[in-house]
Amino acid sequence: MPPPPTALDLTSDASTLTAALCDVPSVSREEDVLADAVEAALTGLGRLQVTRVGNSVVARTDLGREERVVLAGHLDTVPLTADPPNVPTRRAPGPDGEVLWGRGTVDMKGGVAVMLRVAQEIPEPSRDVTYVFYDAEEIDERFNGLRRIQHERPDLIDDAVFAVLLEPTDARVEGGCKGTLRAVVSTKGVAAHSARPWNGHNAIHDAAEVLRRLAAYEPRTRVVDGLEFHEAMNAVGISGGIAGNVIPDRCEVTVNYRYAPSVDPEEADAHVRQLFDGFSVDVVDNARGARPGLDVPAARAFVDALGLDVVAKQGWTDVARFSAMGVPAVNFGPGDPNLAHTDDERCPVVQYGTCEEAMLRWLA
Repeated sequence: MPPPPTALDLTSDASTLTAALCDVPSVSREEDVLADAVEAALTGLGRLQVTRVGNSVVARTDLGREERVVLAGHLDTVPLTADPPNVPTRRAPGPDGEVLWGRGTVDMKGGVAVMLRVAQEIPEPSRDVTYVFYDAEEIDERFNGLRRIQHERPDLIDDAVFAVLLEPTDARVEGGCKGTLRAVVSTKGVAAHSARPWNGHNAIHDAAEVLRRLAAYEPRTRVVDGLEFHEAMNAVGISGGIAGNVIPDRCEVTVNYRYAPSVDPEEADAHVRQLFDGFSVDVVDNARGARPGLDVPAARAFVDALGLDVVAKQGWTDVARFSAMGVPAVNFGPGDPNLAHTDDERCPVVQYGTCEEAMLRWLA
């Protein structure tokens, strides 16, 4: 006999709702039970057009407002850990007040809870709102639920003028995001017995020049729409050699380049190839960043309503997907991103309420 469906109480406060969301198992590609619960809760409000796309749920108001905005957040978490256990959630006192501990308390059930609270508390928002709860954000890009919506049902989100991705930002507004490129820089040698290395050529030794160029590299800081984006170029992996008695004939250094959103992917590709001129360079992943778009009236209204400073997002997030569709987006949500995915993932309870109140000020 199947277990009874999970029920979410959208009238509970944001921290209580966050705990309830975290306590529903939702590791990537296992979000069906939570998606069912979110779909049922939003349908139960009786005033939203609710659409299911796989294990993603999209809910839209239809009030004929002059503007439409998107609130988006993913339902999945990274895998759980058994020691120490990080589900179910628990509350404990912290140095600055009560803290909620557990998988998803930062990334990003708090943001999802805030979205649900907004849907509950504002039946007639000042702008039409599209709520996007999507699956599989934490794994390979091809599974990403927002990507699937963009490909299968773009009509659900492409009519918006602005989007807020409620990823954890420590309750600050983070504009745009950097692009990210991953490349494999290879050296080629000649295999030989390690007792007679003069018969071969050591590819690992040649990789020293790749590492030297990286160590000497001076990353740039670019100002985009008034925000400073700090670029970075780093080795994130190295492999070579097949046995302890063989001179390696190949070595691969994996390099990650984080570039400002004013740089397009083709420029980033050319920059990396120029840096490693003389080596084989295979770009295996290259995702465009997103400009902050703070000149858009809806974005200015959002920032003004929150009354917070805006800083640049130094990582990559799904705001880039919205930007690619012509929808400017920012990141704003509860939780310190430095604690995401850790065994002691936790968030001050007050941040859930702070973010909820800010969103209510903007849309009420």
